[in-house]
Amino acid sequence: MRPILVSAFTAATCVGRGADSLRRALAQGVSGLERRRFETCDLDTYIGAIAGLEEQRLPASLERFDCRNNRAAEAAIREDDFERAVANTVARHGAARVGVFLGTSTSGILQAELAYRRRDPAGGALPADFDFRRTHNTFSVVDYVRTRLGLEGPAAAISTACSSSAKAFASAARYIEAGLIDAAVVGGVDTLCLTTLYGFNSLQLLSAQPCRPYDAQRDGISIGEAAALVLLERAEGAREGRAWLVGMGESCDAYHMSSPHPEGAGARMAMEAALKSARAAPGDIDYVNLHGTGTPSNDAAEDKAIDAVFGREVPVSSTKGMTGHALGAAGGVEAIVCLVAMEDGVVPGSPGTREIDAALHARYERTARPQRLERTLTNSFGFAGTNCSLVFARAAA
Repeated sequence: MRPILVSAFTAATCVGRGADSLRRALAQGVSGLERRRFETCDLDTYIGAIAGLEEQRLPASLERFDCRNNRAAEAAIREDDFERAVANTVARHGAARVGVFLGTSTSGILQAELAYRRRDPAGGALPADFDFRRTHNTFSVVDYVRTRLGLEGPAAAISTACSSSAKAFASAARYIEAGLIDAAVVGGVDTLCLTTLYGFNSLQLLSAQPCRPYDAQRDGISIGEAAALVLLERAEGAREGRAWLVGMGESCDAYHMSSPHPEGAGARMAMEAALKSARAAPGDIDYVNLHGTGTPSNDAAEDKAIDAVFGREVPVSSTKGMTGHALGAAGGVEAIVCLVAMEDGVVPGSPGTREIDAALHARYERTARPQRLERTLTNSFGFAGTNCSLVFARAAA
């Protein structure tokens, strides 16, 4: 693929709002996971919640979109001068030439859960003030961001479980390469809800401790929430950017509804496709951000794929012990982790991981350390084998 400029990025996660919150957390190796109650759910687990979303307000003209998911998007939009960066891009290309492609898995389903509690006791009807289209609907967050930023280009919601927001990058890149748009806001937004918490608990995938990817005693995930927004722009005519999106690879191994292929077949295909797209050899990658959920089977399968593609020389880590697993937003968050790591010249560590599983072979980094990074790769793998890998290059590369 032809390189696409990363012009700006912003995020809101459980470690704070704005990209600098991720920057500090990476440098200090801290985690935003905490044991706390969410709504009526009181499971024995840790979660990664964005502070203050309950009080977050949307612009008065967009109050009809009010739900936790769109509040998270608003929290991110207000950071990192992102709104002005988008406005400058619109001024260069026109609103109709800027698209929006965002990943989400549950969107505003919490709003439906809250409405369900208030259903009519006689007939079961949901309350009249419940606006499905602008809250629960998977397209809601795309519609909100598009309206909020005054964009008129193509727009799509990507919902492929935990690879959703990584695939949003790939979708936007294809539109840009085809000449249909000149820029796009990409990434993802996913927020906590009861369906997610109880659903993963029923699958016996929640850990009772902060998740410990690659750890010998790892036993499950910690669910987080996040909004991650990135502005991509065609290189021609663009101003100086932050980095480059240089490769993307997707696969679908369809091995099982919720378990990864035990040999990491789909993960390997996605990484190999991303390298081919970037015209890069495995040795050209300086760091890999793992999907690394902290479940025994996921980490073992991904390790086999890493070993097959990169061997045991390229440093890897999982940052889900810092942010939790933000599900449909995870790919966007971890793309920004790679972008920050390249800017700061740091190999991210793995908060929460104590003792690396001796049965795993990749060069796993527990603590952050300085190193110049020219190219990074990030993995996002979803249920049913919907996999995506992205390759980024440092701005000067």
